[in-house]
Amino acid sequence: MPGGLDRMELQKVSTEGDDDDSTNSLDDTYQEKASQFTAEVDDDDDRESHKFLANGMMDKKKRYEEEYHPGHTSFGMSVFNLSNAIMGSGILGLSFAMANTGIVLFSILLLGVAILSLYSVHLLLMTAKEGGSLIYEKLGERAFGWPGKMAAFVSITMQNIGAMSSYLFIVKYELPEVIRAFMGLEEISGAWYMNGNVLVVIVTIAIILPLSLLKNLGYLGYTSGFSLLCMVFFLIVVMYKKTQLTCPLHGFDVENATVTAMLNSTLALINESAVDYSEDVCTPKYFVFNSQTVYAVPILTFAFVCHPAILPMYEELKDRSRKKMQGVANVSFLAMFIMYLLAALFGYLTFNVNVEPELLHTYSKVYKNDLILLIVRLAVLTAVTLTVPVVLFPIRTSVNQLLCASKEFSWIRHIIITVVLLASTNLLVIFVPTIKDIFGFIGASAAAMLIFILPSAFYIKLVKKESMKSVQKIGATIFLICGIMVMFSTLTLIILDWISTSNTNGKH
Repeated sequence: MPGGLDRMELQKVSTEGDDDDSTNSLDDTYQEKASQFTAEVDDDDDRESHKFLANGMMDKKKRYEEEYHPGHTSFGMSVFNLSNAIMGSGILGLSFAMANTGIVLFSILLLGVAILSLYSVHLLLMTAKEGGSLIYEKLGERAFGWPGKMAAFVSITMQNIGAMSSYLFIVKYELPEVIRAFMGLEEISGAWYMNGNVLVVIVTIAIILPLSLLKNLGYLGYTSGFSLLCMVFFLIVVMYKKTQLTCPLHGFDVENATVTAMLNSTLALINESAVDYSEDVCTPKYFVFNSQTVYAVPILTFAFVCHPAILPMYEELKDRSRKKMQGVANVSFLAMFIMYLLAALFGYLTFNVNVEPELLHTYSKVYKNDLILLIVRLAVLTAVTLTVPVVLFPIRTSVNQLLCASKEFSWIRHIIITVVLLASTNLLVIFVPTIKDIFGFIGASAAAMLIFILPSAFYIKLVKKESMKSVQKIGATIFLICGIMVMFSTLTLIILDWISTSNTNGKH
């Protein structure tokens, strides 16, 4: 799942060591295993592998020991694991993105982001061999020193905090609906146990915090598979519900201020506007441009971020080579592209302009008590709740190593870091208005850094065998420039939209 969710690293770390393992020791482990490349790749990869080993400064003993520790994850299982890393809560916001871009423009943007993400995976794999490390932060340090390390650390941390926030947003949106359905109520009451903000805090304290405080979270890594199955089930339900719902959706709670004003005018205007509006909401748009269109690219980049998981999966790949890992990425991205497109399309065709930033919550406006949707909600809620500790684990480890790398493990420090991270995430969820703001800001900043800027910058700096005039370096440079332009332009437009929305709300 997006968000920079590094499940493979988590499973490996949590089964082989505790939270106090240092980043250097992890890097040494990767470098000790790196010489296996020399026996398992073609001529081109073989030369790159020797370069990798030279840069890693491995001694003969390490090279000898590595020959008995090859990667053990098959191609198919690697595809499954990488698909888990890509898939996440971002899929719930894609219909909203399509509603504000149109079917054709959304499809073009989705394909473009998928291709660019694959290209950045290619740059990252090349840089890993030339840079002599399979740790994202370590590559940043070897490329640009401490600033490069901090850029990678901050980007990964922001991405993971964004992922945790999006999961808790789902709890905030969906848990009140589940409680309402179980109690057989038609509407959500004002009781505290149906207040999304209160429920988020309760779930965090009662379930997420105890799980997050464990030193070893290995078994929670398997929730990634459960999460993927939940999203597949969610996609099937979205496609099925489209066959049941016809446009216009009767009883739907329309929240369009302009239409509401019309409906409060004269009877003639009511009838006229009702016809026009009905035709409008039932006609799919192919190209749409409005104030919300700016959120489309960040939502898509957020949905495709998996780059912190690429290098640990590369290290675990059986008979590994750069070309084989690129093949794993190609198949995974193709599968997720199809799932994303289908989920966005059927969700949009069902609700059209009325689709909300979180698709699953939109169904509650039509279905008050639906067993299938209740099952979907319970499955998704369980998956995201158990995934939050998994996402928190690598953030806490990185923070711990950044601040106290040379110190022994301390339960006090362990608890403080965990509580601060969870408290910060809860504050984000409580005070940020909608999930699209999380998708938008994190997608435009951290996700853009991880997909566009850092892989290309590291490649340009660390891959010495290519001259700056080579096609590869020119392509990476263009990729870097485009990434910077996209990040700053999108962030600027999002901030302007926030200011405009704040001013509009302040006048009412």
